[in-house]
This record gives sequence, C-alpha cells and structure tokens, in this order.
Amino acid sequence: MAEELNLHSLSPAQPRKDRKRVGRGMGSGKGRYSGRGIKGQKARSGSHKMPAGFEGGQMPIDMRLPKLRGNTSADAMPIGPFRTYTQPVNLRDLEARFEADAEVTPEALVAAGLIKNTRTDVKILGSGEVTKKLAVTAHGFSQSAKEKIEAAGGSVTWLRGEPAPKKPKQPKVRRRVSAADEPEAGHAEEALPAETGEPASPTGD
Repeated sequence: MAEELNLHSLSPAQPRKDRKRVGRGMGSGKGRYSGRGIKGQKARSGSHKMPAGFEGGQMPIDMRLPKLRGNTSADAMPIGPFRTYTQPVNLRDLEARFEADAEVTPEALVAAGLIKNTRTDVKILGSGEVTKKLAVTAHGFSQSAKEKIEAAGGSVTWLRGEPAPKKPKQPKVRRRVSAADEPEAGHAEEALPAETGEPASPTGD
C-alpha cells in the first residue's frame, strides 16, 4: 500500500541541485576566472550566441566566393534575394473561368483556382484575348492587358495605385564640328578694322 501523502512526507519529484555560484572568491573554487578559463573569445559575454556561419572573425565563405549575377544573388542589389514576387494571371485564364460582367478580385481568383492565396500580389498579363466585359481588380497590369480589358468594355482597378508613366529619355544630340566651322590660322586677326569703327576697304589699304 502506498504511503499516505502528508505535509511531512512531501518531496520534490527531482532532487534539487543548487546553482553554481561563481565569482565568490578564491576559496569557493569558482573564483577569479569563474570557470571561463583565461582570456579569449569564449571568456567574453555573448560568445556562445554567434550567428550561423560565423567563422571567428575571419572573412566568411559567402563573402570569399565569387559574386553571382541575377536576382537571387545576395549581392544583386538593390533587388537581392528579397525581391518582390507577383503571381501572374493571363487574360486567357480570365476568359475561361469568368462569366460576362463578373468582378475579378484576388479572392475570386483564389476561388477559381488561378492563384493559391492572396498573400502575394497579383499581376494581370496580356497573353490571350478577352471578349467579355470584366471588372478586374489586381495589384498590377501589363500595358497590353489593360488595353485589351478596356477594349472589351471592362475596367481595371489598381490595388496599389496606378504607377506614374515613365518619362521618355531625351536623346543626346552631339553637334559635329566640320572643317568649315573651324577658324583658319591666317584669318584670326582680320577683325581689327571693325573694332576701330572704320569700314574695311575692299583692297585691304
């Protein structure tokens, strides 16, 4: 029969162990260096919380390797690996999944099975044709998709605002200096009579 539980017979489930009290003098056995050894990195606070890939202060391998090109490279700034991704939806998919006068929203695209969720921006692309009047609401539209939707009598609504049109680049015009425009060395001093106010004689006298 199990022993009756009383206040005088209570005991912890696990034996208690006193914590290690360091830095309490040389006589305690854990004084002076307090169990950290002598000087060095591991004797400092925070030395056991180094980030992943830390190589003791030397140049890490991801910085020693040659830099790669492309959007997914960590060195491809300002895009880098955290570039904004949009879910593409083509006009031919809207034509096949939606009826005329339907409202196409990100939620409706999820219900139609064209996108997985609404956590990522949606961009409507112009591949295919649309013959139905649709009210399309998305985060972005290609120029051809916008024109085709409006040509079919539909409308487009930008969830993040329509981007400002790009300013056309002004071509640089370089003036070519011909030999006729360059002054000759022998005619550099012919303007002296005009400076004195006297008309230049045709004979040069």
